[in-house]
Amino acid sequence: MRRRIAYPIISCLLLLVLAAPAAARLAPRPALERRLGAALSASQAAPGRSGALAIDLETGEVVFAQNAWTPLAPASNEKLATTYALLTGLGPWFRIETDVLGRGRLDGATWRGNLYLRGHGDPTLDGAGLADLASQLRRAGVSRVTGNLVADASFFDARRGAFGWKAEFFGNESEPLSALTIDRSKAVDPALEAGRAFRGALRGAGVSVAGSTRLGKTTPDAFPLASVLSPPLAEIVHEMDTESDNYLAEMLFKELGAVLLRSGTTPGGAAAATKLLQVGGVPLAGVRLVDGSGLSRLDRLTAEAIVGILQGAYADPLVRPTFLDALPIAGLTGTLEDRMRASPARGNVLAKTGTTNEASALSGFVRRRFAFAILQNGDPVDHDAARASQDRFAQLLAGQ
Repeated sequence: MRRRIAYPIISCLLLLVLAAPAAARLAPRPALERRLGAALSASQAAPGRSGALAIDLETGEVVFAQNAWTPLAPASNEKLATTYALLTGLGPWFRIETDVLGRGRLDGATWRGNLYLRGHGDPTLDGAGLADLASQLRRAGVSRVTGNLVADASFFDARRGAFGWKAEFFGNESEPLSALTIDRSKAVDPALEAGRAFRGALRGAGVSVAGSTRLGKTTPDAFPLASVLSPPLAEIVHEMDTESDNYLAEMLFKELGAVLLRSGTTPGGAAAATKLLQVGGVPLAGVRLVDGSGLSRLDRLTAEAIVGILQGAYADPLVRPTFLDALPIAGLTGTLEDRMRASPARGNVLAKTGTTNEASALSGFVRRRFAFAILQNGDPVDHDAARASQDRFAQLLAGQ
């Protein structure tokens, strides 16, 4: 009899113990929750088109939740998903190579055959990089090339933008995307312009090319003659997030697809990023990644997914330093330099902004204790009101 009575009692006690944390996670700070809700209501965004979530990183408690599972346009908060995928898929020290290959043979100081300038998607390649390549060839003893100079951008597809972009975004919000480009070229064909610039660099290094400069693909029997590397991915990602650089995000998104899936396309990048988020345990219900920057009107994220990305990045010791360092700092750097310039948020909020006509967003960390995400959509969004509400939300968390 005692055993039959004891088991139900023990079962009830276990249920109470297990239920207590769940209840705490839902509403641990009712007063703060009300104040956070009031801050967001000032955004003038329709309640059904606004989502937010804040959690305590130390306890896992949900501090605030409002439509956290609603898919919304993320604007540049899309770059958080891109950053997480890049750092987990390629690593902070990953570098992108640009190389020169030759098909033919060296006869004294003459290269008898073609030269190939082959790009692998380095968005930072500039004239100095081309001059370095040219100098390497000259130091190798080449002073004359009898064949053509072929510019190879086949590592990526030929699409210069992404699906769902407005027409005015091309060349304005992002330079044309190409696996071979220099100085963020706005040319119709960045690879051909890079080839012509390299021809000039060769001339400056004392190497003449008899043939023409043209587009093409490197032949399988060509072998390496010179190469340069991009800065580490950590440095590029820092620039991408701090300044919300759409071009860097889109180029690196294609890089992700090319390296991991052998598909140097924006959809390839989306497939790779989605898989990496899934492996990282990020909740993907309602999530749709179409491009890497958030310019696409087809992108959708949830506040829950963004907080999941933040949690995953924070928990990974290899990812966390670079991820945190890339985020703008309230009142001090990047796109937050002129926002939240007063304490307690100043210097204590690290967050990614997001702005399009239809979306305003702010997501990140507060005192490395809270992770939060705010997505607000409209037709259009009242950006002043939205930013004020976001800043107030972050200020309240910073005051805890």
